[in-house]
Amino acid sequence: MIVIGAGGAGMMCALQAGMRGRKVILLDHAPKLGGKILISGGGRCNFTNTGASPAQYVSANAHFCKSALSRYTPADFIALVGSHGIAYHEKKLGQLFCDVSARQIVEMLKSECAKVGAEFKLNCKIESVAKNSDLGAGRFQLSTSQGDFFCESLVIATGGLSIPKIGATGFGYEIARQFGLRIVDTAPALDGFVFSDKETQSLSELAGLSVDCVITCNHVSFRENILFTHNGLSGPAALQASLHWRPGIEVSINLLPEIDPTKWLLGKKRTGERALVKNLLSQLLPNRFAARFCELNFRSELPLAQIPDKEIEEFGRQLSAWRLVPSGTVGYNKAEVTRGGVDTRELSSRTMEAIKVPGLYFIGEVVDVTGWLGGYNFQWAWASGAAAGGVV
Repeated sequence: MIVIGAGGAGMMCALQAGMRGRKVILLDHAPKLGGKILISGGGRCNFTNTGASPAQYVSANAHFCKSALSRYTPADFIALVGSHGIAYHEKKLGQLFCDVSARQIVEMLKSECAKVGAEFKLNCKIESVAKNSDLGAGRFQLSTSQGDFFCESLVIATGGLSIPKIGATGFGYEIARQFGLRIVDTAPALDGFVFSDKETQSLSELAGLSVDCVITCNHVSFRENILFTHNGLSGPAALQASLHWRPGIEVSINLLPEIDPTKWLLGKKRTGERALVKNLLSQLLPNRFAARFCELNFRSELPLAQIPDKEIEEFGRQLSAWRLVPSGTVGYNKAEVTRGGVDTRELSSRTMEAIKVPGLYFIGEVVDVTGWLGGYNFQWAWASGAAAGGVV
């Protein structure tokens, strides 16, 4: 068998197949293994999430990922990490990171592949892929910069379009289309939002400021920080929301998820509070943000005690549901993942094999299964790679 793509999913598939006695070659156009692993988690690799379940994945077919995720769990990968003596820690919300370096995960997978005799060919550009009936039923022929290769089974583990500076391309989608498989429209995901010029001008002075909030997009909510940038929003909450965003959809931000701001302000008013609202708000939110938010949404310079209840109630609603419509996201250059990909209706959920093309498999990010931020996409790489490697 041949695996195109020597990233996380590809190496997991290779080592699983090699354990079954299969002869395996991994081909990759990059000069080094596991580029995305190496840069993930600030160089420490958020390699899984202890709470991974189908609920944290987005796909046109929400049920597709269930089979693979149930058969190769976070506990399975954690056991592999432990067997190599790699120290790790939970940062938050079930997210597991290496204590030392993401390189340890790459070396672990490389070592496991070596144990089963899997061979790597890097700096190998794929020039063409064909199913050659002259070689026998189901045989594939690959022409590459390092010569021709032949195999009974071909696994596409080429990832998506995200972060092209480390070699991301649309090659996997091209192979899928070549063999008549449908593609769910792709888009950058788990990246920041950008806003129109007017909104950008009003918020750009907040760049670098972080606010704890609940952000809701397309009826899905996340409680983490947002980070203001010069042209929009970043931070964990914004990145999570971007996975569910589509052009034209608004995002709603609850800036004070711990309290009801309307009740809080009215309570202050009942005590005869005479401070300005922007000054009171700075007790709950960063000073700079409180001042700017009031400047944009509540211009009254009257003491709180003199402001009508209706105005306070309306302002409270804005604090609980600040609505913004992004003009887009930052794009593939910085997006953690690519949403969309090879249509799961074209694949077996048990084996990841193309239903119409026996012997052809698709795993990892190239498939229309995208996880939340926090180790979920690596868990999909391990699970889908193991699913294919167990049968290929």
